[in-house]
Amino acid sequence: MLAQVLLSGIATGCVYGLVALSFVLVFKATETVSFMQGELLMLGAFAAVLLVEGGGWPVWLALPAAVLVLFAIGALLEGGVLRRALGQPHLTAVLLTFGLGLMLRGGVTMVPAATHQMHRLELPLAGVLSLGPLQLAGEHLAVVLATALACASLAAFFRFTRAGVALRACSEDARVAALMGISPTRMHTLAWALGAALAGFAGVLLAPVTLVHPGMGLIALKAFPAAVIGGLSSLPGALAGGVLVGVFEALTGLYLPDGAKDLAVYGLMLAVLLLFPRGLGGRGAAA
Repeated sequence: MLAQVLLSGIATGCVYGLVALSFVLVFKATETVSFMQGELLMLGAFAAVLLVEGGGWPVWLALPAAVLVLFAIGALLEGGVLRRALGQPHLTAVLLTFGLGLMLRGGVTMVPAATHQMHRLELPLAGVLSLGPLQLAGEHLAVVLATALACASLAAFFRFTRAGVALRACSEDARVAALMGISPTRMHTLAWALGAALAGFAGVLLAPVTLVHPGMGLIALKAFPAAVIGGLSSLPGALAGGVLVGVFEALTGLYLPDGAKDLAVYGLMLAVLLLFPRGLGGRGAAA
């Protein structure tokens, strides 16, 4: 039973980790905490559902297409709204993301098909896989494998591509990067677009596991503590924090009464911050 719960917690933690990565990616490049990542996750799931159910696309093609749609939405939101917050107090950008998130959710709830029925995507790996005495849902295995592939691709992007290296340089010191010929404005757009794509990718992975509905973005309330635990300046820390939160939540649900797991996640975040003020992966963290 314990091993079964741990496997489920790791799969859930991978989704938390992807959303936490989107928080950290945006924060490192723009110093802004985005409060619309949950709504972007929800949009990614609905985009995949629309392509499959409305457009008749095969699942294997609809999922990456939905991620590309979210990439474009992130770039449009940055260019049309969030760019106006450059040079303004940090609270301005935070409130903008909060307002945009409410508008995105409100826009989806205006569509009758989104609120009057639940949706779910079926993957080819649907079913139960037996690993000795363990039973692993095919959807959970797909989540873990897809998360590993996404993280490897992201690491390769930041290490081997000019855009990735430029984004890293801009996140370290935008002024020095500008002197080297890097456009901070373009890098901010890229950061918001990648952040939206990562959130959308998490939604795409959740779509076959859970029901797709306008309130599914509330999962970001668990992903944000994961980002804080891992350190808002560390991409690997965000993923590790997501897996840690997923496993901790699963174990809490196994051994404690119902409802305790939601409270325990924030208790874990507070405990980590007391010992490591910058998170487990933050620079200069010390007990």
